[in-house]
Amino acid sequence: MTVVETIRFKLREGVDDAEFQQINRTMEKEYMQPRPGFLSRRTALSGEGEYLVVVEWRSPEEAEATIGVFFAAPETQDFLAAVDVRTVQPGRYALVES
Repeated sequence: MTVVETIRFKLREGVDDAEFQQINRTMEKEYMQPRPGFLSRRTALSGEGEYLVVVEWRSPEEAEATIGVFFAAPETQDFLAAVDVRTVQPGRYALVES
């Protein structure tokens, strides 16, 4: 069953959008893409400065295994340092095929 994870957040005060977008791309390439079960990841930015990241995984187990080590992985530290943790709103959904 394909899993769709979402995360909404804003950046910490003083973090530049252009700088963050480079950090985001690097983290995706170095950490997310090599993970087992990774299918896709997209990032969007609202007019109010809120980011939305949507990630698709092949299975709930593979999604959980990745998030289980995400916060300690060296490749994610710059990304985590840029995010205002007070604004983080995660979600997880089962993809409904039509």
